Amino acid sequence: MFIQVIEGRAIDAGELHEALERWADELSPGAQGWLGTTAGVTDDGLFVNIARFTTRLAARRNSDRPEQGQWWVETAKLFAGEVTFLDCEQVVEYLGGGSDEARFVQVLQGRVRAPDQVREALERGQEELAAFRTDLIGGTAAFYGEDGCVETAYFTSELAARQGEAKLQPPAIRELLRQWQELFVSDVDYFDLREPWLYSPR
Repeated sequence: MFIQVIEGRAIDAGELHEALERWADELSPGAQGWLGTTAGVTDDGLFVNIARFTTRLAARRNSDRPEQGQWWVETAKLFAGEVTFLDCEQVVEYLGGGSDEARFVQVLQGRVRAPDQVREALERGQEELAAFRTDLIGGTAAFYGEDGCVETAYFTSELAARQGEAKLQPPAIRELLRQWQELFVSDVDYFDLREPWLYSPR
């Protein structure tokens, strides 16, 4: 899997949502290799878009389509300042990966020690995590550059996620989360998408 992350300051969240709805209706049928998109705007106006493709080549072919280029020219006007693109060729899925059933999505971004260690940590504790955090219904960890990581976690609801965070953790889960946190070598930025926009091929 290949993931492209797009981040930028939204001028108008409603107009951006309309732009993505238009892309899903009109352009997504021709986007070969597109697996799904998770997007939204945080409370402080940051637009975050996580687009999943089968391969980097599929993502490039989509970007090269004339209709895609025209759509982006129009959509780029809805941002204040620079828009950042992060290309992630290494991706780890856990608990089924991205989910259109989510009603709350949290995106974590930071620098990690090694993608392989992150992969091992996520794969090692999946069964225990699924049993303990029934609010967590899937996720991906995508790596860019030398040590950048964007994790996208999908929850049944924000209330359930907050309640899950507050639960008393059994020793195995506490150790798993400790190991996961230690893999980050920088402060982690948290982006809450309280009203996620979720798309997948129809």
